[in-house]
Amino acid sequence: MLSRLSICNYALIEALESRFPEHLVIITGETGAGKSILLGALSLLMGQKADASVISDKEKNCVVEGEFFYEGESYIIRRVIAPSGRSRSFVNDEPVTVDYLKELSSKLIDVHTQNQHLMLSDYQYQLELLDSYCSNGKLLAKYQSYYADYQSVITKIESVERDIVKAENEREFAQFQYSQLEGASLREGELEELEQEQKLLSNSEEIKENLQGVLSKFTSEPFSLVQLLKESENLLKKSSNYLPQAESLYERVESCRLELKDIEQEVDYLCDSVEYSPERLQYLDDRISLIYNLLRKFGKSDESELIALRDSLKATVSGAEELLELKETLLKQSQELLQNAKEIASQLHLLRLEGASKLSEELLESVRDLSMPHALFSISLQERERLDINGADDIKFLFSANGGSLMELHKCASGGEVSRLMLSLKAIMAKHRGMPTMIFDEIDTGVSGVVADQMGKLITSMGENMQVMAITHLPQIASKGESHFLVTKSFNADGKAVTNISQLSEDERVNEIARMLSGEVINDAAIANAKVLLNSK
Repeated sequence: MLSRLSICNYALIEALESRFPEHLVIITGETGAGKSILLGALSLLMGQKADASVISDKEKNCVVEGEFFYEGESYIIRRVIAPSGRSRSFVNDEPVTVDYLKELSSKLIDVHTQNQHLMLSDYQYQLELLDSYCSNGKLLAKYQSYYADYQSVITKIESVERDIVKAENEREFAQFQYSQLEGASLREGELEELEQEQKLLSNSEEIKENLQGVLSKFTSEPFSLVQLLKESENLLKKSSNYLPQAESLYERVESCRLELKDIEQEVDYLCDSVEYSPERLQYLDDRISLIYNLLRKFGKSDESELIALRDSLKATVSGAEELLELKETLLKQSQELLQNAKEIASQLHLLRLEGASKLSEELLESVRDLSMPHALFSISLQERERLDINGADDIKFLFSANGGSLMELHKCASGGEVSRLMLSLKAIMAKHRGMPTMIFDEIDTGVSGVVADQMGKLITSMGENMQVMAITHLPQIASKGESHFLVTKSFNADGKAVTNISQLSEDERVNEIARMLSGEVINDAAIANAKVLLNSK
C-alpha cells in the first residue's frame, strides 16, 4: 500500500506531504484543483519519463517520494529531477535505474486513468489482460525470447541474401583480378631480393675479375702472403728464445696470418659462387617487370599491399560460397526457433482458451450486478498460422448490454458500459494479481445514480482486501469508505496558484458531499442528502 506521499516543487505543488490509510481512500476536488497533478507526480515514482517543464521553481530540484508496504517490506521510492531535466531514482536511498523502478512499481501499484477506457477496445490490451488473468507471464516471456531470436535470424538471412546478390555481381571481375595476383605467387620482400640478385648478375663478370685479382695477391709466386707470414713467424719464434719482446710480435704475426688465410678462403668461395647466367638474369628481369606492372595496375606501393588485395579478392571470390553456407546454417536455426515458438504459442492458446472462459464468467457476474442484468460477454480467440510478438491468437472482446447479438466491444458499448466493464475487470485482475494498491481516476465516467452507487459498493468491496484510491466527481462513490481526502487550489501572497491535499473530518466530509450534490451553493437539502449518503455506505 501507499502509506506516504511527499511532493516538492512539482507544477502547482510547492510542498506537501500526505499519509494514506489502508482500504478505500476517496479523493475529490473541484475541476482544475490539481488531482491530475498528484497523479503526474505519482507517475514519476512508477518510472515515467521526467520532464523539466514540471519544475515550478527553476532554481531548485523537484523531489517526489513515496513509501510503500508490500509483503511485509517497506520501500521508499524517491525521484529527483534537476532543473536541467536530469533525473535520478532511489529505492531505500540506493540509486536505481528507471527500468528497475518500472519493474518494482508494477508490483506495488496500478493506476487506472481515463484513457484506459479507450484501451479496452485495443486488441493488444485485451490480450495483456487475458494473459495476466491466466498468469502466462513466464511462458509468454519464453515464447517472446524464441520469437525475438527467430526475428533476429530472419533479419540476418535477409542481410546475407543481399550480400549474396552483391557478391555474385562483383565475383566475375574479382575473379579476373584474383587470378592475376594468385598466379604471380607473390611474397613479401621478394622485390628487394630480386633487384639485389639482378644487380649482382648484371655485374658478375666485373665482380669475378676483381675477386680473382684479390686472390692473385694472396697466391702470387714464388711466395704467397700467407707463406711469407709463416716464415716470419718461425724467425720470430726462434728469436724469442733470446729476446722476450719477440714473443708478442710472433703472436701478432700469427694472428695476421690466420686472418689473411680466412680472408683468402672466403674470397676464393665468393669467386667460385659468382657465375654469369643469362637465363637467370632474364628470369629476374621478367619477374621484376611483372611485379612493377602489378604495382602500377593496382595502385599499390609494395608486395604486402598486393598480397592484402589478393586475399581480399579471394574473400570476394569465395564469399558467395561461404555466404550460401551461412544462409543454410541460418535457415536451419530459424526453422528450429520457429518450431519452438510455435509449440509454445500452442500452449499459450490452450491456456488462453481456458482462461477466456473463466474470465468471461467472472466478468459477466460482476457486470450484471452493476445494473446490466441482461448483459452478455464473451472472449473470442482464433488461432492463426502466422506468429507475432504475442503468439498466434487473434482476440476479440464481444459484448451485448441487453441480451442481443454479441458484437465487438468498441462497436456497441457506451461510455458508461465501458466504465462498468473496466471496473469489473480491474476488480477481477486485482484479486488474481494480489496488487497492494489500485488507483482509479474517475473510472465512473458516464455513469450516475444507482449505477454509480453500485460501482461504489464494488470499489468498497475491493478495498476490503487492498488499498483502493478513488478519484471521483460522483457523490455516490465519494460517500463510500472511511477516508476522504480533498484536493484544493489556493493562491499564495505572490498570487501564485498552489495545490494541496488534506484529509477531511466528518463535518468537512458532509460539506464536500453536499457541494458535489448541489454545486457552489450548499443548502440544507444538500447537507441532509449528504448525511443520508454517508450513513448508507
